[in-house]
Amino acid sequence: MLFWDGGRPHHAALTHRFLKENPRLKTERFPAYAPELNPDEFVWNYLKRGIANSAPKDLAHLRRLISGPLGRLKRSQKLLRGCLKASELSWP
Repeated sequence: MLFWDGGRPHHAALTHRFLKENPRLKTERFPAYAPELNPDEFVWNYLKRGIANSAPKDLAHLRRLISGPLGRLKRSQKLLRGCLKASELSWP
């Protein structure tokens, strides 16, 4: 299942061709701007909190800073489930 907000990349011919070639992939459209419905927003919020008050010197430093929170998120089904449930969508 692919949830999308109808942004410009979603209307590209390449996107439509990919969806046509992968009929098992189902799409569900979000309203144009509805971060409260998008679980991805809660993932980003978690990661941003993990590096709050940091001042990375360069991209490599930013990668090192984000690796801790990202690793915790990747290893924790509880955290990921929390991002899903924090959205206003109904989840099983």
